[in-house]
Amino acid sequence: MAFDRRYFLAGLLACPLCAAAARADSEPHWGYDCPDGPNSWGSLDPKYRACTIGAQQSPIALDGALSTDVGDLTVDWPPEKYEIINNGHTIQAAAKTGSLKLGDRTFMLKEFHFHTPSEHAVNKVEHYDLEAHFVHENADYGLAVVGVFMRVGAANKAFSTIMRFAPTGHNEHRPLPDALDATGLLPPEKARTRYRYEGSLTIPPCSETVDWNIFAQPVSVAEGDFNKFKGLYSNNARPLQSLNRRFLLKG
Repeated sequence: MAFDRRYFLAGLLACPLCAAAARADSEPHWGYDCPDGPNSWGSLDPKYRACTIGAQQSPIALDGALSTDVGDLTVDWPPEKYEIINNGHTIQAAAKTGSLKLGDRTFMLKEFHFHTPSEHAVNKVEHYDLEAHFVHENADYGLAVVGVFMRVGAANKAFSTIMRFAPTGHNEHRPLPDALDATGLLPPEKARTRYRYEGSLTIPPCSETVDWNIFAQPVSVAEGDFNKFKGLYSNNARPLQSLNRRFLLKG
C-alpha cells in the first residue's frame, strides 16, 4: 500500500506534545551535528518522518511578508518559580501557569526555551544571536509558539536569572528560588509588530501543528549571559525550511 502523507501527518495532530513528553526514555538520539543532525531526523524514527516529508516546516526566512491584520495576541504569564532544565538540547523553563490568547482561542503555557543562533532569519540569511520560544498548547487547536529574537547588548534581568541558575549537566533540573516575570523577555508593548504563519515544531517529531507568532523587534541580553548559553549549546538551531505555498503575515 502506498504511503499516504496526509494520513501520517493527521496522526501527528492528535497530540503534538505527547511525543515530546515521552522522548526522554524512548526516542532515538537526535542532535544538531552529524550523523544524527537535522538532515537525518526524518530517518531516525517513523514518528519523525514529517521532518522530511512535511510541507509546512519551520523555521523559515521571514521575508516577503504580507502586511495585514494578524489578529489579537495577549499573554498572561504570572510570575512563577520556573523549573530550569538542561534537557540535552537546550535550556528550558517548565511552566505550571500562564496562558496565551489568540483571538478567541486560549492556549496554556507549557515551557519556554532558547536556540542559538536564531532559528528564524530576516533578509533571507541574517540570524540574531538567540531566539526564545514560548510553547503553548490547546487540546483542540494544537500549539501556538511565541518567538522572540535576542541580540547581545544591554542585560536582560529575566534572561540573566535563567542563565545564573541554568544547570550545566544534561537532564539536570533546578527550580528558581524566586518567582520570575517571563514577560521581561518580550519587547515593549508598543513595539510588538509580529510575523505570523502556520508551521511546525523545529525539533523532532516536527509536527505541523504550530501557529507561529514571532516579534519583529529583538530584545537585548548581556554578552556574558549569551556566552554562558553558548558554552552549553554552541549551535542548536535547525536550518531554514522552504515556505512553500504558505502565507507569511506581518502586522
